[in-house]
Amino acid sequence: MRAMKNLLTRPVRLPRLKPYVPSPDDPPIFWFNSERQDVVRDVVRRVVDRLAADRRPLEYALNDVAYEEVKRLESQRDDEARASLGTWRGMIRKVGRMSEAEKRDALQSICTRMTHDIAGNFDPRVYRFSTGMLPQLLTGIMKPSALPEELMSLGRRTHVIDEMLRTEGDTAHLRALAKKGTLVFVPTHSSNLDSIALGYALMREGLPPVVYGAGKNLFTNPIISFFMHNLGAYRVDRRIRAGLYKDVLKSYSTVMIERGYHSLFFPGGTRSRSGLVERKLKLGLAGTAIEAFTNNRVRGIARPVYFVPTTINYGLVLEAETLIEDWLKESGKARYIIEDDEFTQVDRWLAFFRRLAQMESACVLRFGRPLDCFGNAVDPEGHSLAPDGRAIDPGGYVSLRGTPTVDPKRDAEYTRELGQQLVDEYERETVLMSTQIVAHALFRRLVKATPGVDLFGRLRHRGEITVDRAELAAEVGAMRDRLAGLASTGAVHLSDLSLRGAPETMLDRVFSAWGGYHRRTIVLEHDGKVTAEDPTMLLYYQNRLVPYAERIAESPDDLAAAQQIARLGAGT
Repeated sequence: MRAMKNLLTRPVRLPRLKPYVPSPDDPPIFWFNSERQDVVRDVVRRVVDRLAADRRPLEYALNDVAYEEVKRLESQRDDEARASLGTWRGMIRKVGRMSEAEKRDALQSICTRMTHDIAGNFDPRVYRFSTGMLPQLLTGIMKPSALPEELMSLGRRTHVIDEMLRTEGDTAHLRALAKKGTLVFVPTHSSNLDSIALGYALMREGLPPVVYGAGKNLFTNPIISFFMHNLGAYRVDRRIRAGLYKDVLKSYSTVMIERGYHSLFFPGGTRSRSGLVERKLKLGLAGTAIEAFTNNRVRGIARPVYFVPTTINYGLVLEAETLIEDWLKESGKARYIIEDDEFTQVDRWLAFFRRLAQMESACVLRFGRPLDCFGNAVDPEGHSLAPDGRAIDPGGYVSLRGTPTVDPKRDAEYTRELGQQLVDEYERETVLMSTQIVAHALFRRLVKATPGVDLFGRLRHRGEITVDRAELAAEVGAMRDRLAGLASTGAVHLSDLSLRGAPETMLDRVFSAWGGYHRRTIVLEHDGKVTAEDPTMLLYYQNRLVPYAERIAESPDDLAAAQQIARLGAGT
């Protein structure tokens, strides 16, 4: 255990690797480092030119960024504040006396610093190194007993991680589209492990690596920071509230997609605190894909952009305890960054992964059907399809009398429509896990037993709901069968254990997973009976079933409880 902790916390040092010269067959991101400085210059030029052309003077933009930075740094009281606070205060005092040329120079300097801080990096050598070593590293964490066999068979094609991380969806279609245009993956977001899981899945399925935004706070973990920094992640500092920073971030994303770099956004913006599948999306970065498509068409570049709705589904969530508590606290709803959750604690990683290794399909990553920027389905040849199946030119959506044109208001409406379609796709592509089904069965019993009580009142009913284990198993089996009926129509999906496992086996696996990882006791078993000890954690895991609660209710009492549960997801 101590050796593994040291491995996860010490700086990463690669063996001496030979320089790598990208070939024409390599993914676009392999060429990124040679273009990085040009990307930075392009982003800065766009932002400065756009602000200079605005009716509002440059003084407004400079005052706004200085004011927001002073406010942020005064609250931080750290080394960054001591180094930079005086500069921003000085900006506020002197900006009114600057000439227009000086204001433009100051704005350009600020944008350049911001863009350099955001801009990612990609080292093909690190990518190839991680391709070979990541499975062994994860095996050492999750199942140490299997590590010697892994190390003796470095050329093996399957690993312990492959038994736990499953992918679903038409990956052959995605591989074909990656050669014809730019892929933009838009997954659900439950854990800081999501980008790691998705990155490994892309690598394993022969899909190209992507660029993606990661919270700057995640770069404090040495091993995670090393790989994110060298494998395409760009830094997003969510503490910075200035409008200028958001302009720089969006422009960076736009430029990357215009240049054909496959990308990843989390439209939910941050991890789902509640466990609910996202319904309210932050579409700023998704809108940059439509902007990039439009800009390329105006320049005569017909490179398609394909959105790939993706759901990342866990049987056990690393940060579940912190996330649900944050959601339930009124003040927590406004807290965008959690600095002290389980993701930052090495011992929680070890406990989590060891428990995952005992579960079947611990994570199922499901790729949905690819869409063009305007929500149309895409055929294997990359053609956009109208509802009647005809191939259409998506360029027509951004053309005025046959000529491609830039129209931000038009594209913003397209982005909103795409966002609603993504919500619908997430609901259909969700994969329900056994932990969520069992939690829903127990939480629904709690709701039925507490009529007229609000959510927070119900969460105080700890240890008050007890059911015979055999009765609970029968209820879980019946619930699973109704979900399987929905799955047969394409309305949702089930993990292998949820679909085929005996109800008693499901209970055994779920109780073992909860008890072996979470510090809080979620259920207690004694003398053939099961007691719901922690309604808060049951709420978190059952929330994944909220969109389907009414459809799987059987009795009138079940339906009444399901309607109350369904209201939990209203407006989220």
